[in-house]
Amino acid sequence: MIDDIKKDAEARMGKSVEALSHELAKVRTGRAHPNLLDHITVSYYGSDVPLSQVANVNVEDSRTLAVSPWERNMVPVVEKAIMNSDLGLNPNTAGNVIRVPLPPLTEERRKDLIKVVRQEGEQAKVAVRNIRRDANHELKNLVKEKLISEDDEHRGQEIVQKLTDQHVKKVDELLAEKEEDLMAI
Repeated sequence: MIDDIKKDAEARMGKSVEALSHELAKVRTGRAHPNLLDHITVSYYGSDVPLSQVANVNVEDSRTLAVSPWERNMVPVVEKAIMNSDLGLNPNTAGNVIRVPLPPLTEERRKDLIKVVRQEGEQAKVAVRNIRRDANHELKNLVKEKLISEDDEHRGQEIVQKLTDQHVKKVDELLAEKEEDLMAI
């Protein structure tokens, strides 16, 4: 029973860390990266689909992305979707290829992005701690139902705490890496 609780908590904590890394991938640094446009959706024959399902996104150089829609009639739609995204980008169309230049980040913008990154990290830590709380609550319920002893509960709580510490450390490592990335010019 304790193993089941541990496995469940570990899987959920892992998902929280993974969700954080996906969120951090959206925060743009000064360099071009194809994942930057992953969250943009495009209207394609009446339904909203991710940009990656209607176009290829490639890195042309360190500050430029090249987006190649698979259908010619999608070029203006994709361009408009990129322009209307929350990234503040100005795409340029040349035939079938949309070039998305990434302007260099100002010092003030970098600091704002670091605040956003830290806030995302704190949310991930809160999610991990909530999972710890749930696991400890399940252990307490098992003791109430007399399915495990109090010693087993304490051992289980120690295991859950170690898992929590590991995942919080991973979150901190991701944050440090992203902050370093943002401050690099």
